Amino acid sequence: MRMIIDEGIKNKSRFDLENNIDKAFLQEEINYVLTKIDENLKDFTYNFPSAASVNNVYEKVDNIGWTSCFWTGMLWLAYEITGDKKYRKVAEIQLESYKKRIEEEIDIDTHDLGFLYSLSVVASYKLTGNEESKYVALKAADKLMERYFDKAGIIQAWGNLSDPKERGRMIIDCCMNLPLLYWATEVTGDRRYYEAAHNHVSKAAKYIVREDASTFHTYYMDTETGEAKYGATHQGYSDNSCWSRGQAWSVYGFPLSYIYTGEQELLNIATKTTNYFLNRLPEDYVAYWDLVFIEGTEERDSSAAAIAACGLLELSKNLPLTNEYKKFYENAALKIVKSLAESYTTKNFKESNGILLHAVYSKPHARGVDECNIWGDYFYFEALVRLMKSWNLYW
Repeated sequence: MRMIIDEGIKNKSRFDLENNIDKAFLQEEINYVLTKIDENLKDFTYNFPSAASVNNVYEKVDNIGWTSCFWTGMLWLAYEITGDKKYRKVAEIQLESYKKRIEEEIDIDTHDLGFLYSLSVVASYKLTGNEESKYVALKAADKLMERYFDKAGIIQAWGNLSDPKERGRMIIDCCMNLPLLYWATEVTGDRRYYEAAHNHVSKAAKYIVREDASTFHTYYMDTETGEAKYGATHQGYSDNSCWSRGQAWSVYGFPLSYIYTGEQELLNIATKTTNYFLNRLPEDYVAYWDLVFIEGTEERDSSAAAIAACGLLELSKNLPLTNEYKKFYENAALKIVKSLAESYTTKNFKESNGILLHAVYSKPHARGVDECNIWGDYFYFEALVRLMKSWNLYW
């Protein structure tokens, strides 16, 4: 792999000391999340929250798009943290819609099958041993494999596989979709899934991560020759800027592949992209929607902050005790979580059915800007659960 610069942590004093986050603080925040979930159970038993709120209220939608899984994942987290079977009951009611979706091929032409089926049916299988969930998740893994281009070594993101405008597009988000394939190899012994996931993450590390440790949102490969073409953006400020949620996906996504592959270089890259992210956080530790902005009036993205908090905790967990960054990463996660809890939740906006305010889905497309985003809610809850107990990944 080419040389990627490690900026280091430029102001270590910002992440030197832990915040006073104790079990009581975490329990209070978890209780708030559970209260919001309880309020939403009736509306979102047979439906799902929309990807982004409108005026901080999620609408009811069917199991479509790439985000339904985050609500189901929150139900599984709630079941785990409380043991209350009412959350499991609703999650299991929803499993039927995931089965129907994959069997009838409803809106599944996307790499986000990894998101969709890891946090819903793989979580179900891991927590309950449900064999039907295993069957459904493997069907999703097989469908995801149809998007893999062997010569390019990548999984195509969205779009028709034969459309020349979309063909060969990989995006940084896909690092979070790969665990579905690694898991499929674990439960079947079939190495095809693993090899596709490993090849993709290797290409992402080589081409999506720039030499300064920032990331492109999207990168195009020639699927016939395997030649690298060019990087671009879809949701960031510009092709040359660094979309904050994309950088957060790298903070979390590369360590997830490390867990399954044991490839040290993936941790090395994660530390570099993580340092780039941390060095561009504003005073309250919640990133602007693109890291080209470090001050001013542009919108924050609380969802990127929540993703990064989970990634920081996973990265720190997998670094050796001797690593110079290990404790800084854990402290950074604590500071992000505390900032989100104190200034970004809906506690003072009772009319909202979301959890985290001030997220950005896609600023260039004027979608979900300064709203609740359902994945932000999920990752905030995951971060709280990680800090409260020893948690086994759904990923």
